[in-house]
Amino acid sequence: MRKTWSIVWTALILGMLVVLSMSAAQARSEQTAVAPYEKVSGVDGSLNSIGSDTLNNLMTYWAEAFHRLYPNVKIQVEGKGSATAPPALTAGTAQLGPMSRRMKPEEEDAFERKHGFRPTCVSVALDCLAVYVHKDNPLPGLTLTQADGIFSKTRRRGGPEINTWGQVGVTGDWAATPISLYGRNSASGTYAYFKEHVLNKGDYKDTVKEQPGSAAVVNGVAADRAGIGYSGIGYRTSEVRAIPLAKDARSPMVDPTFDNVLKGQYPLGRTLYIYVAKRPNEPMPKLIEEFLKFVLSDDGQRIVVKDGYGRLPAKVIARQLDRLK
Repeated sequence: MRKTWSIVWTALILGMLVVLSMSAAQARSEQTAVAPYEKVSGVDGSLNSIGSDTLNNLMTYWAEAFHRLYPNVKIQVEGKGSATAPPALTAGTAQLGPMSRRMKPEEEDAFERKHGFRPTCVSVALDCLAVYVHKDNPLPGLTLTQADGIFSKTRRRGGPEINTWGQVGVTGDWAATPISLYGRNSASGTYAYFKEHVLNKGDYKDTVKEQPGSAAVVNGVAADRAGIGYSGIGYRTSEVRAIPLAKDARSPMVDPTFDNVLKGQYPLGRTLYIYVAKRPNEPMPKLIEEFLKFVLSDDGQRIVVKDGYGRLPAKVIARQLDRLK
C-alpha cells in the first residue's frame, strides 16, 4: 500500500513539474515572440511629442534610443499632461500624442472636424495606477470605496467621508492623524483616470494638493508622513509604498503588479497610448511608422520594463503593428 501511494505522489509531483515547465516555456515564448527592431534606410526628419506626463520619461528614453539608430532624426518631447495631446495633434504642432487615458469623444470629434478622419490609437505599455503612502505608514491596503471617501467630496461609491488614518484602521499615534492628500492637475490623464475609475466621476476634495507632474506627487508623499497620493507605478521610490487595492469589501486586496494587471485582478491596471494622425487606406509617414515599430519591438519594450512599466503581450503588439499598415 505504501508503495502504491509513493507511486501516486511521484506521479503528482512529476505532473506539477511538467505544468510549471510548460508555463515557464509559454512565458518565455510570449516574450521571444516580440521581434527586435530592424533598422531601415531613408529615415530622417523631426518629430514633436506633446502629451502625457506619465509617459514623459518613456518617450524621452525611446527618443534617445531611436536617435542612436538614426542620428539625423530629432524628437522633441513635452509632457505636461494627456489633455495637451489632442489639441496638439489636431493643430499639427505634434505628430505623436502620448496619453495615459483614451481620448474623449469630443477630443476625437474636434480632430475629425479638422482632418476628416479619426486619430489612430496605438497601445505602447502597461501601467498600474498606484496609490502611494509614506514608507512608514502601516496601512495594509484600501478598497476603492475607501479611496473614494479619502479623495472625493461627492463620494459616489456610497461610503463615508474619511479624514483621518484611524478611519481606515491604522492604529496607535496614526489614528488621529489627518490624511494629507496629493494629486494631479486637471490637464493630467492620471487625474481623469482616477476621477473616473475611483471617484465614479465625482469631484475631488478641495484639500487635494494638485501637483504638476507624476514625480511631484510621489515626492510630496515621500516628504509627508501623513500623505497619500496617486501616480503611475513607474514613479515609485524607496520613500513610499504602493499599497494593495480591492475592488470592494468582498474582494481581496491585490498588489499593483503587471502580472495582476494581465490577469485582470488589479483594479487600476491601465494601458498607455500614443495617438497619431494616419489617413485611412494610406501609408503612415515613414518616420512615425518606424518610431512606433521601434516602440513595439523587443528593444522598445525592454525600455518599458527598465522604466518601471509593463511590456505588452506579444498578441497585443501584433494587433498594434497591424494598425500601422
